[in-house]
Amino acid sequence: MKYIKSILLLFLAITGGFGQVDQLARYEISLGDKDENDPYQVTSLAEDGILIYRRVLGKGQEDLLELIKVDTTLKENWRGYISTQKILRVSHVKPKDNLVFILLKAGFTVSGDFQVIAVNIQDGTYGVYTIKNLIPFNPTDFVVTSQGVMIGGYFNYRPLVLFYSFTTQRAKILPGFYNERGELNQIKTYDNGTVDVIVSANNFERKKCLWIRNYNEEGDLVKTTVLEPEINKNLIFGRSVKMMNDEQVVAGVYGSKNVEYSRGIFVAEINPVGEYSINYYNFGDLQNFFSYMKAKRERRVKERIERRKVKGKRIRFNYRFLVHEVVPYGDQYVMLGEAFYPRYTYTTGRGYGLLRDERIFEGYQYTHAVVIGFDSQGKLKWDNSFEINDVKTMELQQFVKISPTDSRMVLLYVYDNLIRSKIIKDNQVLEGKTEDVIKSSYKKVVIKEKDIESSKLDYWYTEHFFASGIQLVKIPVSAREEVYRRVFFINKLKYQ
Repeated sequence: MKYIKSILLLFLAITGGFGQVDQLARYEISLGDKDENDPYQVTSLAEDGILIYRRVLGKGQEDLLELIKVDTTLKENWRGYISTQKILRVSHVKPKDNLVFILLKAGFTVSGDFQVIAVNIQDGTYGVYTIKNLIPFNPTDFVVTSQGVMIGGYFNYRPLVLFYSFTTQRAKILPGFYNERGELNQIKTYDNGTVDVIVSANNFERKKCLWIRNYNEEGDLVKTTVLEPEINKNLIFGRSVKMMNDEQVVAGVYGSKNVEYSRGIFVAEINPVGEYSINYYNFGDLQNFFSYMKAKRERRVKERIERRKVKGKRIRFNYRFLVHEVVPYGDQYVMLGEAFYPRYTYTTGRGYGLLRDERIFEGYQYTHAVVIGFDSQGKLKWDNSFEINDVKTMELQQFVKISPTDSRMVLLYVYDNLIRSKIIKDNQVLEGKTEDVIKSSYKKVVIKEKDIESSKLDYWYTEHFFASGIQLVKIPVSAREEVYRRVFFINKLKYQ
C-alpha cells in the first residue's frame, strides 16, 4: 500500500470588497494520476473540524478505511487506518457529541449485516458494532441518538426504520412500519432525545398523507400524527422543525393527482397535543418564484397569472421540487428547496427486426432554489429565489446553502470551480449573483473548468462553509515550465 503525503497550506487570506467570499485556508492531499482507491469524502464536525475518509484497497480479504481529522484552521490533528471487510462500503457518516459514527454496508447486495464504527474525534480511537440485518435492505437514512442508531430504508417498496441499542446491543424494527408502501421523507432528531420519522403514504381514501411518528431515545413509539390534505390535494413530501414553544412545523410540497409534480408549498402547524392546521401556497402565489427566468419570460408568466386570477380560474404550475431544509430564523422559520427536471436523450436502435426509439436518462437539470419565510402560524411572510446555472447531476442532492444573519441572508452554491452567491433580505435582493473562483495554493494560478473533476459546498460551523473536491493544479516549476498536479482539496470559506 502506498501512503500519500499531505500538504497543508494555511495562507489563503484572500480578502475582497462587498460581494466576495473570503477563502481563509486551504488543505491539499496529492493524488496519483490513476488512483484505484475510493475518492476522499468529507463530513463536517462543526467546531471540532472536518473528518476526511476513504476506502483504500488492501490485500487479501480486507481493505483499509483511511481517516484524517483536521481542525477549523485545516491543521491535521491525526490520521489512521481501520481494517474492514472487502465487501463493506461506507454508507453514512454522522457526528454525535465527541464521536463520529460511520455506517458500513455490503456494497453490491441488500443482504449482509451492518457495521457501525464509533470514532473518538479527539484521538481517533474507535469501537465497532455489528448489527444483524434480518430484513435485507439498503440504508437511505442514518441518525444517532444518545441510546443508539436508527437506520432507515425500504423492503419491498415499504419503508422501515431499524433501531440498534448501544446498551443491549440488539436491533429491532420500529413499530408502525413494514406494512404499507410509502416514501421515507425524513428521520429527524431533537435536542430532547426524541425522534420523528415522517413517511408519505396513501390513506384508505387513496389520498397521499404524511404520517409523523414520534419515538423516544430507545425507539419506543410515543405518538402518531397524520396530516391529511384538503380535497383535491396530496401531501407529497415534508420536513419538520420544532419551535421554541414545543410546537412543530412541517413544510413541504403538495400536488394533485399526479404526485410526481408539485403544485405548490404547504405549511402545517402542529400543537403539542397533535392538533394541526395547514396553509397552502400555489407556486403562482409566490412573488419571486419565477425570478430565475429571463425578464421577458417572467413578465409573460406573471401576466398570465393575473389574467387567470381576474377570471376566477385556477392557477396551475407543475414543478418537480424537493424541500431540503426547514430552519428557525429569528421569530420565523425558513424553508429552502430546489426545482429540477430530468433530462433524456433519444436514440433509434434496432431490436427484434424493428426500429425503436430509446430514451436514455442524462441526469437531473436544476433550474432554481426557492427560499420562503413563514411566521409561527405558518403564514407566508416573504419568498425569494436563486437561479442555478448549468448544474446537472445523476443523483438528487442539495446544491444551494443558506447563511442567515439578522441583516441579510446569503445563498451560495459551487459548480465548475465557481462559488456563486446572492444576498437577499426577505423578498429584496441586496446583491445579485456574483462568482468567485475556488483558489488554489498558488495565487497566480487560475484553475480552468476543464481541470475540475469534482467540487461541492458544505455547511461547517457558524457562518463558515467549506468547498471540497478534486482539481488538476498547474504548478510553475520554472520561468518556462509548468507541471500538472492532481489534488484533493478543502477550502475554508466565509462570506464577509
